[in-house]
Amino acid sequence: MTKISLSDIVLNPSCMDDYDPNSMPVDKARTFISQFLSPVTNIENLSLRDTLGRVLATDILSPCNVPNHDNSAMDGYAYNAESIVNSHIKADGKTSLKVIGTAFAGKAFNDAVSLGECVRIMTGAVMPTATDTVIMQERITTVGNIITLNETQKRGTNVRYAGEDLKLNQVVLAAGHLMRPADLGLIASLGIGELPVFRKLKVAFFSTGDELTQIGQPLATGQIYDSNRYTLYGMLTRLGVEVIDMGVVRDDPALLESALLEAAGQADVILTTGGVSVGEADYMKDLLAKHGQVLFWKIAMKPGRPLAFGKISTGQHTAHYFGLPGNPVSTMVTFYQFVRDAMLRLMGQDNPKPSPLLNAVCTADIKKLTGRTEFQRGILYLAGDGHWQVKPVGSQGSGVLRSMSEANCFIVLDDTVGNIAAGATVQVQILEGII
Repeated sequence: MTKISLSDIVLNPSCMDDYDPNSMPVDKARTFISQFLSPVTNIENLSLRDTLGRVLATDILSPCNVPNHDNSAMDGYAYNAESIVNSHIKADGKTSLKVIGTAFAGKAFNDAVSLGECVRIMTGAVMPTATDTVIMQERITTVGNIITLNETQKRGTNVRYAGEDLKLNQVVLAAGHLMRPADLGLIASLGIGELPVFRKLKVAFFSTGDELTQIGQPLATGQIYDSNRYTLYGMLTRLGVEVIDMGVVRDDPALLESALLEAAGQADVILTTGGVSVGEADYMKDLLAKHGQVLFWKIAMKPGRPLAFGKISTGQHTAHYFGLPGNPVSTMVTFYQFVRDAMLRLMGQDNPKPSPLLNAVCTADIKKLTGRTEFQRGILYLAGDGHWQVKPVGSQGSGVLRSMSEANCFIVLDDTVGNIAAGATVQVQILEGII
């Protein structure tokens, strides 16, 4: 079967079954986007600490067993389990053992340990030769250099075996893995100080519109301050990409074309806000059609209905393009629901995990039409009865950015859901978990 290209859909939308740009379901839009992404391929070697938030370019293999020796998981006494049945030292029917030395972490006990003998051992210390079991120090009684076991231990209790965590040449982290804080420690435990990662994704963005004014400038009648560039900067920075802020571009064809080509020439991804919905100036749409292959969708969602996706080319370089709606909340919602996962894929991450949806009891009525997915802003909290509840924030308008600042989650109501009554269970997506 011949794979359908992005240009095929642009020129002939009917070439793909069930493709409707005027009523695109959220999940289908995500799937379409994922099919036409070209991740970065350039690799650079970085010191371990600098790889945080970067994506591995190759599999990382363990150069040794972890742990590299059998060791104690507890502070206690190491002995051979055969002593339980063969020891000649008895006291009230319990096994007693003679303490012949101490094993410290980093300083092994090297003498022979016979049946009926044991070694005081610290957590992480190498198991002495001929010992195979450790009893915790809280479970023995001591008199001089004789300990009495107050309970029976199974062979191997409290012992961590060589290679139990990782074996020599085992894949520790696979290519496409996004490095997190725990991964730094894991790799450090292997003695590896440098890793190959994909280069940073370069993202250029600008706002469009004559009504936008820079902060610090007085507002004229009909003007508003450009907030979208600041929220985009924050969201992009937390993703760990290289951010290229190109400011505000007026609704002038020459200025828009210059900005678009400049962005395409230096970035892997271009983000714009405004200019892609019905009723807005057609300059941007004409320029996108002239210099690229761009799809314009009406997503069956609220907020954030208009969305443009495609690629822009300068002749020598091609960049992915996302045209987001201009309303501040719509900008953020479409970024979180479409752009974020696409960015992670473009960074080289293999199959980013979707943000989990959790159940919570809604404390208020919600009016909603079926046929579209809604992302209402909410405050998730633990109620006095120990159950999670979610309260919708005040105004849910797409221009009320305060709702995003107050919220800590989205209340996700899919296209099959209608009105919600207070007390019903709904699904929530935690905002901090997304980024």
